[in-house]
Amino acid sequence: MNRLDAIEPQWPPGSLLREDNTNENQSRAIVLKAQKTKSWNPLKLLAISSISIALWAAIRARDLIQPQAIDPFDFAARTTKVLSEIPLIDGHNDLPFLVRLQLNNQIYGDNLPFGHGLASHTDLKRMQEGKVGGQFWSVFVEHSVRDTLEQIDVAKRLVAEYSELQYCETAACARKAFKSKKISSMLGAEGLHQIGSSIAVIRQMYDLGVRYITLTHNCDNAFATAATTVTNTGKDSGLSDFGRAAIREMNRLGMMIDLSHTSHRTMRDTIAVTRAPVIFSHSACYAIAKSLRNTPDDVLQMLPQNGGLIMIFFANKFIRPDNPQKATLEDVVDHIFHAASIAGWDHVGIGSDFDGTPSVANGIDDVSAYPKLIEAVMRRGATDEQVKKLVGLNILRVWAENEMVSAQIQGEIGSRPVESYWEGRTQPTWNGPLPSLKKNK
Repeated sequence: MNRLDAIEPQWPPGSLLREDNTNENQSRAIVLKAQKTKSWNPLKLLAISSISIALWAAIRARDLIQPQAIDPFDFAARTTKVLSEIPLIDGHNDLPFLVRLQLNNQIYGDNLPFGHGLASHTDLKRMQEGKVGGQFWSVFVEHSVRDTLEQIDVAKRLVAEYSELQYCETAACARKAFKSKKISSMLGAEGLHQIGSSIAVIRQMYDLGVRYITLTHNCDNAFATAATTVTNTGKDSGLSDFGRAAIREMNRLGMMIDLSHTSHRTMRDTIAVTRAPVIFSHSACYAIAKSLRNTPDDVLQMLPQNGGLIMIFFANKFIRPDNPQKATLEDVVDHIFHAASIAGWDHVGIGSDFDGTPSVANGIDDVSAYPKLIEAVMRRGATDEQVKKLVGLNILRVWAENEMVSAQIQGEIGSRPVESYWEGRTQPTWNGPLPSLKKNK
């Protein structure tokens, strides 16, 4: 055995060796071994010194190349990192409705909404400040299929005007857009009152790019009961048989079912019959804010089995119905953590309702404020992995699962579009003679 190999180093007092850098310790140990041996071989010592210097240089290079760990209490840095890795996708923004009300859907020239004078929570500069990675734009109107088509049209035209935005109809597109540093832009319709009580129109909406439909807005329709009706009358009829037929068709299409605005019974009925995960595109928790517009705990408990999620919104009168003017960003965080405590972090997201509500919680005043919200969530104790699910991974998963359920249903033998119709619809009239029809032999 070589004498050098047999010598165990005895670390001298004041040694620079550190327990937290094993490789560097080893390089220093080699030198100390050489120094303590009585056999001074200049060539061997030179070789050892060269190896030690090379090893030290490699360690220093590694330290310079590898990113330094972020201080867990540096919430701003953690937020920046998370939002650079995962798109923050907001489930509900009503800017297209403001464009209709304030600009009559005329967006060119001096009227371009992101460039001039539109009174709103939203513009491109503030979206970029808020590190928004994706947005579902609501194509809401109060009446008629025609008006809904106009809102789909203006939303698409608006997206087309900005190279920073990318129109998307699939979850894969939203992921790709984020990697290309663009803000994915998707469409959602806020109420089945917008389809003229016709399941056929749901199919047309899907073909036009709409990827979720809220079952009700602030009124009942042929499909389901709204929360507002229960508030006003105390009666909750839930989902109708025609509504169940619509759910089957939405599952077949891959159209996400949105349960915001619906009655509690409608929520339960829908989750019981759907084959695909549901969303609440902009809602809050009934247990801590007693408005029937909000989602009760027993429904939140159904989300893990269903696979869906609730996207917490910022409307002050539903976040703090007891005192809306006192609602703050911290109240929004309360709702996020309550939903996570009941349903789990796999089933919570963000759906602001910006530009769809006149007043939002103090401290989260417009689309630039998302980083402040995420920092507050981290400050409460959420991990980076939980925040990644909250901001984008959950909605991307639910969307992709709806696409997979659609493919499965359409691959089943005998799967065809649902032909159910509402018996209360006005039947067409014809005063002339009926054409003569003969059966094929």
